[in-house]
Amino acid sequence: MSKALLKFVRVSPTKARLIAREVQGMNAELALATLEFMPNKAAGIIAKVIASAVANGEYEPEEVVITSCRVDKAAVMKRWRPRARGTASRIIKPTAHILVEVAPAEAAKPEPKPAEKKTEKKAEAKSAEPKKAEKKAEPEAAEPKAEARSAAKGDDLTKIKGIGKVYQGKLNDEGIFTFDDVAGMTDEQIAMMEEKYTFRGDFRESVADAKNFVNGKEA
Repeated sequence: MSKALLKFVRVSPTKARLIAREVQGMNAELALATLEFMPNKAAGIIAKVIASAVANGEYEPEEVVITSCRVDKAAVMKRWRPRARGTASRIIKPTAHILVEVAPAEAAKPEPKPAEKKTEKKAEAKSAEPKKAEKKAEPEAAEPKAEARSAAKGDDLTKIKGIGKVYQGKLNDEGIFTFDDVAGMTDEQIAMMEEKYTFRGDFRESVADAKNFVNGKEA
């Protein structure tokens, strides 16, 4: 690997970086041919630095690749221009340091290995996604079984006045599955349910309605 550094060149670093990004990673011969037809001032300067870097390593342009083309900010020259009414305006003249590093094409090829590892990891992640989907599908398939068990275990408590599907699940969590269980609830159990869960209306009315269902069954 060889490099060349040009200091305090009279060009704006911002404008020079636009050219540097274009040639970085290119073959030196191709980069020199490309810069020859660019109208920018920085193109001719960077071309000279690339040619110097190639010559410093005693390479041929077609044998090397530009591994790094860096443009750093240097000193800024400040000048003044007279303006109207005895005033003056500042003129800023930026300078830049241009560093070019070249290396043989064979030595520069092993660099993309980290990218290959990333692609392998992405491929492994994609292959693992179907397995995760299968694992997620298992609980969904198990849910209907749980619903079937709860349906076989007790009555449809949503038929009772004031009890919906959500509150039926809360009653099932407390071990109450049938109309008889609701009708046989004590005052302590009723008070506990009203404190533990928010219930719209009076839960005692639901208990009384459950007793009507029980009496209707017995009749």
